[in-house]
Amino acid sequence: MHSETRPYRTGDREVVLDLTRDCAAYVEGRGDGLLHLFVPHATAGIAIIETGAGSDDDLLSALGDLLPADDRWEHAHGSRGHGRSHVMPALVPPYATVPVLAGRLALGTWQSICLVDLNVDNAERTVRFSFLAG
Repeated sequence: MHSETRPYRTGDREVVLDLTRDCAAYVEGRGDGLLHLFVPHATAGIAIIETGAGSDDDLLSALGDLLPADDRWEHAHGSRGHGRSHVMPALVPPYATVPVLAGRLALGTWQSICLVDLNVDNAERTVRFSFLAG
């Protein structure tokens, strides 16, 4: 298995950051296998969704409805509503696995691989890319 980490800057706002191009470059020339992504953070996740047509904003809106940024959270340090960021990975898991065929991601036409981050208190994220040859 080959594995490496890559840094990403998510900034000071909630974000759905498209990693698809980086994923495609990582698996290029590797043959058949599986790409596994993992975010080693308690407040971020990986989603496979359509981007660019509003679905990324819809995801943030849905997470805002499900996990409001208010004072209800027991985990209460950081910015207002920070505790919701610690609950989010139960809904958007910190990992995803994608088939790779002949060195290309086997995604559907409109699927993108995205880092989801609601934590406005931590602008730096790391994503582990791992390739398991088939």
